[in-house]
Amino acid sequence: IPHDQINVNGGAIAMGHPLGATGAMILGTVLDELERRDLNTALVTLCIGAGMGTATIIERV
Repeated sequence: IPHDQINVNGGAIAMGHPLGATGAMILGTVLDELERRDLNTALVTLCIGAGMGTATIIERV
């Protein structure tokens, strides 16, 4: 994976993994990174527990 395509901010554990707020924190971080890197799209993934998860594609317009 090219270094310019990885998450340099870490994931939920690096942010402290606050229950109930992890999704909002990661979403806010990815929006900041899209602006900082002047990019248009990002993929956000989360594990929800009990084997479930979600993925969201964000597009900056």
